[in-house]
Amino acid sequence: QVQLVESGGGLVQPGGSLRLSCTASGIGFTTFSGYAVGWYRQAPGKQRELVANIINSGSYYYSDSVKGRFAISRDNAKRMVYLQMNSLKAEDTAAYYCNAGNIFWGQGTQVTVSS
Repeated sequence: QVQLVESGGGLVQPGGSLRLSCTASGIGFTTFSGYAVGWYRQAPGKQRELVANIINSGSYYYSDSVKGRFAISRDNAKRMVYLQMNSLKAEDTAAYYCNAGNIFWGQGTQVTVSS
């Protein structure tokens, strides 16, 4: 079955950077390439929100809160999705989840921004 595994989370100081990675398994190249992929986050007591995604046509979306600081990318050959996060703020603290095809979810990776 399809599995998504996130990695790269951790504790970082405000202004710092992190790169999240999401590895997909159990899915072929053609199917994965056709999926929209995205990163969501959920802070304690808040709803899960879309941070960024790439539609298979190559269109990108970023939430206003991360625009200009985060960059999403994908490597279909490796079945990978990345989220480069720069200029991190305390309000970016959350569990970050990878999504593929609006169907499959990873287990999440925690990002904590604190001094």
